[in-house]
Amino acid sequence: MTAAPATRTLTMVQAVQDALAQALEHDDSVMLFGEDVGMGGVFRASDGLRERFGAERVFDTPLSEAGIVGMGIGLALAGMRPVAEIQFAGFLYPALEQMGVQLGRYRHRTQGRFSVPMVIRAPYGGGIHSPELHSESPEGLVAALPGIKVVVPSTPADARGLLLSAIADPDPVMFFESIKLYRSARGEVPTGYAPLPLGQARVVRSGHDCTVLCYGGMVEVCLRAAQAAQGAGIEVEVIDLRTLVPLDLDTIGASVQRTGRVVIVHEAARRMGFGAELSAQIAERWLPSLQAPVLRVAGWDAPYPPFTSAEAAYRPDARRVALAIRRVLEF
Repeated sequence: MTAAPATRTLTMVQAVQDALAQALEHDDSVMLFGEDVGMGGVFRASDGLRERFGAERVFDTPLSEAGIVGMGIGLALAGMRPVAEIQFAGFLYPALEQMGVQLGRYRHRTQGRFSVPMVIRAPYGGGIHSPELHSESPEGLVAALPGIKVVVPSTPADARGLLLSAIADPDPVMFFESIKLYRSARGEVPTGYAPLPLGQARVVRSGHDCTVLCYGGMVEVCLRAAQAAQGAGIEVEVIDLRTLVPLDLDTIGASVQRTGRVVIVHEAARRMGFGAELSAQIAERWLPSLQAPVLRVAGWDAPYPPFTSAEAAYRPDARRVALAIRRVLEF
């Protein structure tokens, strides 16, 4: 009889911290840096790592997101595996020039002679009544930049395993971590070095009436909506995409062709959000299977509301998802 793998219970941010420690221990070329990272980071994701692995591998940087990413690109080209932390995803905008012009291009620019094995981590999304630019969801912007993989975990186990794979990947990876889930999500994670493959979605709940596509902080919201729909006799299939680039089209396609109805859910604004790309991919491939238009449930086309309770109306909730499920079923 084979023994079950050892596990322990961690929150999402503890799982991220554990993955960073595992990566530092596994590979001497891994380095962590960012604003206050040496001091443990604003969410304590690197707490204790400078003391454990030394100030040459875990250190603070000046307040310059463009400088953080630019330095990481140089370190990666010099043979290191940099892991840069941007304190909040809303602070990524000054770094987009480095990401779009440099980070994603080196493999193509040098015809494969050089790649940039760099990870950029950033907390994203709302739900904690934070100030302006502290609840942004810019994953669609980054996913539009060629040459950069995009990962958005929804559980502690996925955060740990996918981050290990991202750090080991030969190409740049943007790793978004849901602020809302940092301490509210808790679950069993394996001990030891246990990476999970990038590019594989996860069927969180099986169903045959409607497919709900989501990721990150929206997975728990969609599961609550699916539970409510079950009370009305509707069986919803919830798929956690896990990675937006590369996208697991095989899992999405199998579900869409079976249910014929699709709802896409994300926190970012609806206009030009990642849901638009998903909807287009589905229409191009499986239009004959659809029995209703693809619907999107997303943030509104306005800046995320800071501090106020208005964010409850901005951020998608189970009620809005359940109403969209009903609309595609009644079409």
